[in-house]
Amino acid sequence: MKRTATLILLLALLCGCTAAPSQSGDTSLQRYEATFLTLFDTVTTIVGYAETEDAFTGTAQAIHDELLEYHQLYDIYNEYDGINNIKTINDHAWEHPVEVDQRIIDLLLFSKDLYAKNQGKVNIAMGSVLSLWHDAREDGIADPEQAALPDSNALEQAAAHMNIDSIQIDQEKGTVFLSDPQVKLDVGAIAKGYAVAQVCRSAPSGLLISVGGNVCPTGPKPENGQPWVVGIQDPDNAEQYLHTIYVKDLSVVTSGDYQRYYTVDGVPYHHIIDPDTRYPANYWRSVTILCPDSGVADALSTALFTLRQEEGQALLDAFQAEAMWVCRDGTVLYSPGFQAYIRV
Repeated sequence: MKRTATLILLLALLCGCTAAPSQSGDTSLQRYEATFLTLFDTVTTIVGYAETEDAFTGTAQAIHDELLEYHQLYDIYNEYDGINNIKTINDHAWEHPVEVDQRIIDLLLFSKDLYAKNQGKVNIAMGSVLSLWHDAREDGIADPEQAALPDSNALEQAAAHMNIDSIQIDQEKGTVFLSDPQVKLDVGAIAKGYAVAQVCRSAPSGLLISVGGNVCPTGPKPENGQPWVVGIQDPDNAEQYLHTIYVKDLSVVTSGDYQRYYTVDGVPYHHIIDPDTRYPANYWRSVTILCPDSGVADALSTALFTLRQEEGQALLDAFQAEAMWVCRDGTVLYSPGFQAYIRV
C-alpha cells in the first residue's frame, strides 16, 4: 500500500447496458460500474444495479470510504493525521505498546490464527525480509541496468527477526507491542482480502466488488438471481482469460508472478517470497482460490503459491476451499471441486 492518490470515480453504464428486470419483475434496474484508484495501491471496481445513477453513486462512494479507512489503517508506508496504523506499530511499538483501532487488533489476531493453520507460509512478521525485496525491486524498476538482488547476508539477518510471537496484543487495552525491536509487520498478503471481506459483510446485496486480485460478490445479480461471471487472467497475456467462472457467494483471489516483479540479469523475480527460503517461490505462475471468506482466500493464494500441490490441497481441505494452479510450463491443475464453477 502506497501514498493515496487523488480520487478518480468513473461512473457509467456498461457498454450495451439496458434496463434489466429484477427477480421480482422490476424492470427499472440498470447496471453501473464505479472505478477507484485510491485503495491498496491497486484498481478497485464496484459493479451493481440501481434504479438511478445517483443511487448507485451513493452506494459506491460509501463502500469506497469504508475501504479507504482500512487502507489507511493497514498502510505500512504512510502516516495519516490522527491514525495509529501498521506503520505506527513498526515505527514505535518496539519502544512501548501502541494503542490502535480495533480493526487492526482484529486483523492481527486473524493473521496469527491463520499463521498457525497455513504451515507458517503467510507470516505478517516477516516485514524485514519483504522490505529488502521491496527496496531492491523498486530500485531495479527505476534503474534496470543496475538491478540487483537483495544482499544475502542482509536477508539472513532479517530472517532471524520474523517470529510472529513477537507481536504481543493486549485486547483489553487495545495495544500492540513488538518484543523484538527488529521485527517489522507487513500485512500485504492478507490485509486487502480481509478488508474486502469486512466491507462486503455490511454492503448491500447484489454487488460485485473487486480490489486488485480480490473479487467478492455480495450475492447474485439482483435483476435475475444469476451468478456473476469472473475472469481468471492468463499469466502470459493480460488481454485473455484462462477461464471465466460463476460465483454467487464465493470470493475469487489470484496470486501470480506476473503482477509485481523486476528483472536481474535476464531473470524475473516476483514479489511472493517463501518465508523458508527468503526468495521468490518458483512452483507456479499463478494460483486462484475460491473461498467464502476473502481474507482467508487472500492468505491461501499466497500460501499455496509457496507449496507443492499436495501440500496446498491439504490446506484447501482444511478451509473447504478450491484452487486452480497454473504450472511453470502452462499446464493447469485443479482441486477436485474447482471445475464445477467454470463457465462452459
